[in-house]
Amino acid sequence: MRTEELIGLLAQDAEPVAPYAIERRFALAAAGGWLGALVLMLVLFGVRPGLAQDMALPMFWGKLVFAALLAAGCLAVLRRLARPGMGLGHSLVLLALPPLVLWGLAAVALGQAGPAERLPLVLGSTWRSCAFNIAALSLPALVASLWALRGAAPTRLAWAGAGAGLLAGALGSLAYALHCPEMAAPFLAVWYLAGMALPTLAGAWLGPRVLRW
Repeated sequence: MRTEELIGLLAQDAEPVAPYAIERRFALAAAGGWLGALVLMLVLFGVRPGLAQDMALPMFWGKLVFAALLAAGCLAVLRRLARPGMGLGHSLVLLALPPLVLWGLAAVALGQAGPAERLPLVLGSTWRSCAFNIAALSLPALVASLWALRGAAPTRLAWAGAGAGLLAGALGSLAYALHCPEMAAPFLAVWYLAGMALPTLAGAWLGPRVLRW
């Protein structure tokens, strides 16, 4: 069979792809992943008893906004990684901005604190478990994000997997924030990002194995 005949055979039943099909797929994955993280949080940890009082604190909303903006940045990157040959463009700025702002707030908080107060601001009361809890809650979103990528055509498989893992970590932390008592920016800048790094590394490892096409 000649190459032209093979191409014609493969293309004869081809149908146009629906507009924004990849974006809709990622939106579905993000929504399903966050709902899965929320259910898992309720089963494993439960909502923090003082949540109503915490909602009066600006930093409670700050950590929710941080996680949500980071998830949005991940989606902007993933929609490009899902398409072969597409550059990342300005999506990296959207991804980098939330951590940079959080690190800036953490630096200000540490600069204003006395020497004896700095380590408690970083460690809080839950530093031993925070990163692992976020990583555990990210599992539903990691599965959903990899599913979304499987329906696309990524070529940078490790990077795509890492992006899926970071999105999962952001969504996991968004759910975990409803249980976590920590409010200090230095704590969030270290342990929330450490919790997101775990699924990011897992995604980078899984990407070449599950996204190959």
